[in-house]
This record gives sequence, structure tokens and C-alpha cells, in this order.
Amino acid sequence: MTQEREKPTVQISGEDGNIFFIVGRCQRALRRAGYGQDEIERFAKEVTATRSYDEALRVVMDWVDAE
Repeated sequence: MTQEREKPTVQISGEDGNIFFIVGRCQRALRRAGYGQDEIERFAKEVTATRSYDEALRVVMDWVDAE
């Protein structure tokens, strides 16, 4: 992320490992927190460029505070 601001909090536990559901939930939270469409697209590209579930979760946690 390039701009410093408070990360939105997103519940990712209990989602049965469905990274697509988690990404969608994060995108909605980023939108509500005032992130622009270009930032949200950059988030999605970073997540989809990963090679594993664990790596994808690390990207998610870079962008949001996970519960």
C-alpha cells in the first residue's frame, strides 16, 4: 500500500478457507473505508498473484486488520 491510513477490520476466521469469499469481504471493507477503485484493484491483483493460500492471507493482512 502506498497511502497510510487506518486499515478496515475484516473477519476472515471461520470462512472454511474460501479465499474468494475473504477477498470479496475485504474489497467491500476497503470500499467502505474510502479506498479508491484503483487501490481495490491493486489489492485484488496482489492477492491473485500469490501461489498459496497462506501467501494470499499474508497479502490480505497487509491491507486489512483480520479478526
